[in-house]
Amino acid sequence: MRRLSSASNSFSEELSSLSIIDSEQYAGVSRVVSEILVDVRARGDDALREYTNKFDRLECRSISELEVGTDQSQAAFDALPDEQRLALQAAAQRIENYHVHQKQSSWSYTDDLGNVLGQKVSAIDRVGVYVPGGQAAYPSTVLMTVIPARVAGVSEIVMVVPTPDGKMNGLVLAAAHLAGVDRIFTVGGAQAIAALAYGTQSVPAVDKIVGPGNAYVTEAKRAVFGVVGIDLIAGPSEILIIADGSVEPEWLVMDMFSQAEHSADAQSLLMCPDLAYLDCVDQLLEQQLPRMLRADIIRESLGKRGALIHTRDLDEALAISNDLAPEHLELAVADPDRLLQSVRNAGAIFCGAHSSEVLGDYAAGPSHVLPTYGAARFSSALGVYDFQKRSSLIQCTPHGGAAIAKISEVLATGEGLQAHAEAAKLRVNYLRDR
Repeated sequence: MRRLSSASNSFSEELSSLSIIDSEQYAGVSRVVSEILVDVRARGDDALREYTNKFDRLECRSISELEVGTDQSQAAFDALPDEQRLALQAAAQRIENYHVHQKQSSWSYTDDLGNVLGQKVSAIDRVGVYVPGGQAAYPSTVLMTVIPARVAGVSEIVMVVPTPDGKMNGLVLAAAHLAGVDRIFTVGGAQAIAALAYGTQSVPAVDKIVGPGNAYVTEAKRAVFGVVGIDLIAGPSEILIIADGSVEPEWLVMDMFSQAEHSADAQSLLMCPDLAYLDCVDQLLEQQLPRMLRADIIRESLGKRGALIHTRDLDEALAISNDLAPEHLELAVADPDRLLQSVRNAGAIFCGAHSSEVLGDYAAGPSHVLPTYGAARFSSALGVYDFQKRSSLIQCTPHGGAAIAKISEVLATGEGLQAHAEAAKLRVNYLRDR
């Protein structure tokens, strides 16, 4: 695993080298996705079925075979061992409890001219949720996406999840039942995004698509944005840990492993001003890795994008973190509140030794769908607000409308927009002629 020092003249270049953006690979993904989107839009169910059979190694004859009934998801929930069912219910309740605080309400006020101005908040009608199902199954993603949508008041939720070789994870189905998914289709990849965006004979078109996926899913979401809304362009998982040496090093090793085991492209970084502590972490990484079930993935991830970084002090570490804008930021320090005040860019912030990132993945409460690749500089975690629309409300009285119209007429004339100016002037003349 790389060892970097912020004091090195080449530090910025070395840190930048941990980026995995490959323009040639991206171009190849884009070409494939474009072809799939065009095909599904043109041929609907037939194209969706063919791509699903090809990529998931299935032999379905119609999309109806790929729709999971609500009775099946309920049966999956009922069949769960007590421990799993109770854990799923506890996580769902915590996620709901958190997100009810995010719900926005309509508001209005009356200005000094008697005009009513405000904002009408309403839920999106139909949402599509993409749940990954390739290298691993993610019932947690079902809860983290569907529950905020339900809290927002979304009328219909359509879930898509790939089932390679026809293998469906029972916990994913159970989570869908618990969270309140309306329809489930076992399709994935760019073809599933196309079906949700454009609609097919069997899959209804949605208004917004949320949820993480691989490079093809991500590129498909980027391509259909504008036809539908999307949550964000999500890349591989990231964790950045700022440590002062006060936390058990083995805890942080496992926190790094927890992100690295997602995929070979995931990123795990740890910054600390204590060189001896970094040495200890480095040794533990080597010692603990062989016993990990996903050791090969972790090793590749840490080798490609991981690093232990020696900084001059915690403040410098935080400055670097703000530049990187990580998906997950752990403040593994004795006094996290001091650093917290200066955090500007992070998808989720975990404060103190006992606030492991993994708790946010499952049951802390906030959604684990977060901005990556530095997008935390301008975007936020998925939340109820992502499933609500805000419509401006303007209701003018004759006198109040005329007053605003006078201002509008002058500005419209200045912009050279005659019809705008005359439309405003008609409101002014209405009062003059009465």
